[in-house]
Amino acid sequence: MTEPRFADPSAPFRRLDIVTSEDWPAFRDTAPAREWLIATGFEAALGDLRLVPGPDGVQSAVAGLGSAQSRARLRFGLAKAIAGLPAGNWALEGNLTEAQRDEATLAWLLQSYRFDRYRPGKPAATPALLRLPAGVDGARMLAMAEAEFLTRDLINTPASDMGPDELEAAFLALANRFGAVSTVVRGQDLLTQNFPMVHAVGRAAARAPRIMQMRWGHSGPKLTLVGKGVCFDTGGLNIKPSSGMNLMKKDMGGAATVLGLAHMIMALDLPLQLRVIVPAVENAISGNAMRPKDILTSRKGLTVEVNDTDAEGRLILGDALAWADEEPVDMIVSMATLTGAARVAVGPDLAPYYTDDPGVVAALEAAAVAGFDPVWRMPFHDAYESVIEPGIADLDNAPGFGFAGSVTAALFLRRFVTNPRYLHFDIYGHSPSDQPARPKGGVGQGARAVLGALPVVLGV
Repeated sequence: MTEPRFADPSAPFRRLDIVTSEDWPAFRDTAPAREWLIATGFEAALGDLRLVPGPDGVQSAVAGLGSAQSRARLRFGLAKAIAGLPAGNWALEGNLTEAQRDEATLAWLLQSYRFDRYRPGKPAATPALLRLPAGVDGARMLAMAEAEFLTRDLINTPASDMGPDELEAAFLALANRFGAVSTVVRGQDLLTQNFPMVHAVGRAAARAPRIMQMRWGHSGPKLTLVGKGVCFDTGGLNIKPSSGMNLMKKDMGGAATVLGLAHMIMALDLPLQLRVIVPAVENAISGNAMRPKDILTSRKGLTVEVNDTDAEGRLILGDALAWADEEPVDMIVSMATLTGAARVAVGPDLAPYYTDDPGVVAALEAAAVAGFDPVWRMPFHDAYESVIEPGIADLDNAPGFGFAGSVTAALFLRRFVTNPRYLHFDIYGHSPSDQPARPKGGVGQGARAVLGALPVVLGV
């Protein structure tokens, strides 16, 4: 795992001047490297970089922060410039707002991520390190970056090395790092301890299904996080085509993102009582696989008709959410790579979420902006409740409605929760192309927004 870090504050450093398009004319007139910048065509476009030569090599650098319009359209745009800096220690200079310093700092840390587990012979790049800017909360920034790196590593690892066993190992390692108390229920014990839908989804796989729990903190508000951990999804007997299976190593992205969020909460020592629940399975095909039209009885007692074995994530989450709901808590948050419909609705960059609590909405929207972690509210539309009722059972896991697939999936999950402060994310967990500070591959979504909302929602 790549380790994000800051430069030693006592070490020598070179300056990186950050200039907005608005400030460029004034900066140009006074810059020591004025003639060099003009000759090379620098105009402070977002991510544009000029290395200023000196007698011993690169003396300093100037990077553009672009116009207000370009900054609004591209998060972490400065990361393009940061990636072009030579190794060494650097300090940010410039007329930056508090938010711009925070974004630049987080971009600097996030762009250093590398997933090189399967290229052991490739030499490790020597990074350009940032001296922590004045006024920036370094501990919070490092916690955010470490959490994101954990999430990315888990999602990027193929199912051959990230099955239920390995996801459990990562879960327990996180718990042990922060002194959390953990328990795991596996295999046939899922039936005796009343997790029937987790067992039904995972029983066909060679690697046993399980549900994991950790508890951390002894005082303060109670927060429970639930993450979908489908380590690979073939679709079951309703098998996916090969094109639909190519990215299914990321179907545990909800669990990976929840673990990243838990990491931030514990690393920052927030004064709350945290509970994390992750059901981990593979949705495989075998002689004992669940079948279309099977009816399952959930932990909550609700019966579910399986009309598509490829709609398995909501089944394991149903048992996990019912377990989460059995004790009084101040808030329950679930995260899952649940539906293609959510991607059609908002694309890969936005994290759609559902909640009935207007206070959570207001806090989350503000925190998403502050955390550079965009989210979009979707509706728990009560008029569609009848769509998820098949008549033969209480619930249908894959209604043939043909519309609003993310909404009906969220309504399905809400049936297992009585807590009025329930927040559900239907995330993608994957960047389909290289973006500033977000390389192609696994990516966390919504976690920083939730972290930022907790002080308002829970008073921590």
